[in-house]
Amino acid sequence: MFLVLSILLFIGTLIGGSIPFWFKKWDPNSIKYLLAFSGSFLLGITLLHLIPESILHFSSTASILILAGFLLQLIFQRLTHGIEHGHIHVPNAEHHHHVAFFPLFLGLGIHAFSEGIPLGMPVFDQGIQASLFGAIMFHKLPEAMLIASVLLYQKYSKAKTFLLFAFFCLITPVAALITHYLGASNSSFKEVLNWLLPVIAGSFLHIATTIFFESGTKKHQMNLKNWVAIFLGIGIALISTLFSSHQH
Repeated sequence: MFLVLSILLFIGTLIGGSIPFWFKKWDPNSIKYLLAFSGSFLLGITLLHLIPESILHFSSTASILILAGFLLQLIFQRLTHGIEHGHIHVPNAEHHHHVAFFPLFLGLGIHAFSEGIPLGMPVFDQGIQASLFGAIMFHKLPEAMLIASVLLYQKYSKAKTFLLFAFFCLITPVAALITHYLGASNSSFKEVLNWLLPVIAGSFLHIATTIFFESGTKKHQMNLKNWVAIFLGIGIALISTLFSSHQH
């Protein structure tokens, strides 16, 4: 089941994220409702599963590690320029400037790897594993679309562009597989993962809340579609708690 979910994560991100390659008139701003949904879903999963699991393992220490992850995300944004929460960085995009590609790709690669770590952690039961994969995949879809848009403006060959994009889509499921299999067989590695979980939860909290609060207009006004996307994301995260075999 875990291997199937990892493959589906890769295929879903690859296909969904490649939309800018096939539609030349694709507008990056058209994903704002997907961002609202994915940010809300990720926020719900973080608050309902990742943070409680962190507190279960570390008690009061978890709050310090969560705060560290929250602050670390601010540092990573120096590389990613906020693409992980929907900021657009392609020429001619409104109010954005062109950024260097490889530092951007490096930062997003590190972020993508961190996304896969909680997916493979043995502390989560199978009842919520699919929900975790779903939250990450919906978060990665707009992220992958934006990285595809950036790649289109790099003037690389089609082969190099696709390979870079496919490599990016592969990072998260590979991180999940490494975490899953090494965490189950190596006690030292599992202990490291336990320490990483609250840090990643803090990072996700920063990303999800940023998406959540930026999903409206500059005047913080939201239309019905925004509200529906937000409540749908939160609702699915809440439903996932019904499938958990243990209480936090």
